[in-house]
Amino acid sequence: MADRRRHLAVACVALATALPLVPAAANASPAAHARLTITSVSNPRPDLVSGGQVLIRVVPAGNRPTTVTANGHDVTSALRREPDGSLLGTAGGLRDGTNTIEARQAGARATLRVVNHPITGPVFSGRQQLPFYCETQAFGLPAATQPYCSAPTQVGYQYRTTAGTYAPLADPSARPADLATATVNGAKVPYIVRVERGTIDRAVYEIAALYDGTAPSPTTPDRGWNGRLVYTFGGGCNAGYHQGRSTGGVLDDLFLGQGYAVASSTLNVLDNNCSPIISAEAAMMVKEHFAETYGPIAHTIGWGGSGGAIQQYDIAESYPGVVDGIIPGVSFPDPLTTLGPVTDCRLLDRFFGGAGAAFTDAQKKAIAGFNDFTTCPSWDQTFASRATATDSCDSAIPVSARWNAVTNPSGVRCNADEQFADQLGRDPRTGFVRSTLDNVGIQYGLAALKAGTITPAQFTALNTSIGGLDHTGKPVAARTEADPKALAAAYANDIVNSAAQGLRQTPIIDQRTDLDLAGPGNDIHTTEWSFVMRQRLLRSNGTAANQVIIESDTTPAQVAAASAYELDAMDRWLTAIDADRSGRDLRHKVLADRPADLADGCYLTAADRIREPLTYPSGGQCGARYPVAADTRMVAGEPLAMDATKCALKPLNFRDYPVTFTADEQRRLRATFHTGVCDYDRRPPGWRKPAGTWLSYR
Repeated sequence: MADRRRHLAVACVALATALPLVPAAANASPAAHARLTITSVSNPRPDLVSGGQVLIRVVPAGNRPTTVTANGHDVTSALRREPDGSLLGTAGGLRDGTNTIEARQAGARATLRVVNHPITGPVFSGRQQLPFYCETQAFGLPAATQPYCSAPTQVGYQYRTTAGTYAPLADPSARPADLATATVNGAKVPYIVRVERGTIDRAVYEIAALYDGTAPSPTTPDRGWNGRLVYTFGGGCNAGYHQGRSTGGVLDDLFLGQGYAVASSTLNVLDNNCSPIISAEAAMMVKEHFAETYGPIAHTIGWGGSGGAIQQYDIAESYPGVVDGIIPGVSFPDPLTTLGPVTDCRLLDRFFGGAGAAFTDAQKKAIAGFNDFTTCPSWDQTFASRATATDSCDSAIPVSARWNAVTNPSGVRCNADEQFADQLGRDPRTGFVRSTLDNVGIQYGLAALKAGTITPAQFTALNTSIGGLDHTGKPVAARTEADPKALAAAYANDIVNSAAQGLRQTPIIDQRTDLDLAGPGNDIHTTEWSFVMRQRLLRSNGTAANQVIIESDTTPAQVAAASAYELDAMDRWLTAIDADRSGRDLRHKVLADRPADLADGCYLTAADRIREPLTYPSGGQCGARYPVAADTRMVAGEPLAMDATKCALKPLNFRDYPVTFTADEQRRLRATFHTGVCDYDRRPPGWRKPAGTWLSYR
């Protein structure tokens, strides 16, 4: 519930003396350190550690002998001296709850308080869904049981063939005749991949990295790893209640072929779990495990499209540091904002199939706002089911377990809002999660009316007939009304992404593969959404210079060229930030250290990327090649930021229209808009500043 929210307190690093503790710089020498310090490396937030161990770094004061204990047990032998003079190693045997790790030297003591959580979670995401159906066998792991779906960790090997495919490798010491090579830090190495699978936070996770012939160690750098991690996120959006049969994918030559490690989990696929908060927790825990296996991570790059982009934007906003830079593809800002046009399209499809059957294709397109009206049927057919009680239930959820108003009123509901139960709360009247969905006061087709594309009679018929959805997702005559408590919670918890918190200091390369005209199913990924997030950044921070948008078409050559450039540019951007020793805060380092060649633009061919500012409305060469349209809410008058899941209202005034309505049309519109029409000059109901980052719902 929203009232259970609290800020996570960052566990402090303490000294016996009254002097403040300053973490050691990575390139400092032992003699440079006047104070003994100890920090958590695998999870920079020591109050959020999981799995019973933590990778730590101790910086001695000079060369005096140092002893390290965890809850009184000596763990000094687990630490190794690094080239910079610090001691790095894993402190294990941590109990659930508060633990004390202590470093001692003659006359000095440093203490680190670590709060450990079970590897099954939760850490901060709140109460876990029940039932929760296990799917470990989809990954070759043994069958598991509810509620934690835990399975033993397994390691296997793949190799890259000279034909450009991955193949299983039973013996990692073997060197097949068709073994390819990878290039890591300029050196060629055998292209053999270690793939680890197991369970963390009730998800199946996968980690892939080049294998150099030795077991990975957090204190011995792996020759096949370039020190960077790519964390992949998968698309979709659904209600959860099952573990999932896919991750964001880890066997990717773009990453592995250059020495990047890759990680993901089933709860980082939005179609398995539509909560970016749960996804953030899973990513944090998997990343911690990776660091405790392979060692300190230089930086982590987020990667993934559609729902994978939602997770990157929302995690970087609310849980900054889980990913350091993001490359969201065919992006949307957040699930709740996106659901508005999705459900509008269900209602429009129903209207055009009935009372609005006489509308022309051009009129339908003008009302929907998209480059092609087929986007609306695509939304209806692919994701509008997420607003219903059971139409989108995954096959892993038995039919007998699903909600039914008569026979199983306490059963599993598959509405996508289910994943936000701990933030939005439940409506005690229905048992469903309180909803932010609303279309009261929305004037569908308003811009089309003003442009003369539809007549006053058609505008009237559309708005008096379109109706809304009830709490089960069933179309009804009345407009849909949001729950006021849900609206307040959605803004306070930054679930409607404000771009005012972590995103203001996050490097962003928005990868916009142009799918506006890609045909049914794909054309839901329309380009205006990249500019929605840009507008939120501008409004909240006064600048969007930390976001670069790069457009390309769908041809494999252009997609490959864009992906390779964006990965390289993001790595250079983050590397420059890592090396920046100026006194600037992170936000200003992000702005100052963006590579000079990295700017808005588009690919005309795979070999021809032009740089020019991308704007909304679109213009220039890129705008001509990749025109940007609108959506249902923008046609109805909502500004580009698109953050009013419910609009403020004003009285219906027929003097506001450049057309004349008949007396009957006025009567009908007054009945439909009896509480008023949308007033987008005012803040939306429930709006408030977000409560902060790293919120906990336990």
